Amino acid sequence: MHNLRFRSLITFTSLWLIGRQRSSCVEEGTAIGDTKSQAWNNDWDQGNPMAAQVSEGQKSKASRHIIMVRHGHYKKSKTSGEQLTDLGRQQAKWTGKRLREWNISWDQVVVSTMTRAQQTSEIILKELNFDSRSVIHTDELREGAPYLADPPSKARRQKLEESIRRDGPRIEAAFRRYFYRAPPDQERESFLLIVCHSNVIRYVILRALQLPPEAWTRLSLNHGSITWLTVHPTGYVSLRFMGDSGFMPVQQLSSRCSRDSGLKPAKEIQNRC
Repeated sequence: MHNLRFRSLITFTSLWLIGRQRSSCVEEGTAIGDTKSQAWNNDWDQGNPMAAQVSEGQKSKASRHIIMVRHGHYKKSKTSGEQLTDLGRQQAKWTGKRLREWNISWDQVVVSTMTRAQQTSEIILKELNFDSRSVIHTDELREGAPYLADPPSKARRQKLEESIRRDGPRIEAAFRRYFYRAPPDQERESFLLIVCHSNVIRYVILRALQLPPEAWTRLSLNHGSITWLTVHPTGYVSLRFMGDSGFMPVQQLSSRCSRDSGLKPAKEIQNRC
């Protein structure tokens, strides 16, 4: 575990320094550099001990499906802390029903330890009839600032970089822990369900697809939305869909207060903090 975290820190630091240099170029109005596409690295997951080790002649035989859910709409208060709203609970129920319709046999469920993710997962798991005692709860998937963004954020640079140095290696460690090709002894496709947060999901999507991680702020996810990534035996990764929330009524869609779709919501859910 410690070796995995150390490697994650090294990987994140290298990526972050490159992203910082690119962001500086954007701020100064200069060219970022060579725009030619880089070759796909099939062996991107070799730092994970669970993955089939190509150097040792091992081969994967099955695909790993990683389905990620963003928590439902929530609010914070001084008296009760962070809690899902009625809207958030409705969204989680819709998400649970959608997942149940797929009739998937889940191999593993992993949930962020933040309250909004915990409450969302409880509602979803009731719909799935999944034993909550086998759920993995992890701090690595907690929300945070994963990476220096490009275009640069308007937030104060020093404070932002402090947040990224604090959260980035942790979120990178989560990526390296849960995203890898199937081990050689896995005979059938597997399904992992992750309930976590928007920033985390946006970052790991780009990392898994080997796209620039500094572009994570350009992606948007609704509350309760579903994202499906597949890691194939060859090491190829495909995004089946991202941020799917079409199974919810339009009036119950939300992302955050300042980014509403412009559609007029029902009266009871107009205040979407």
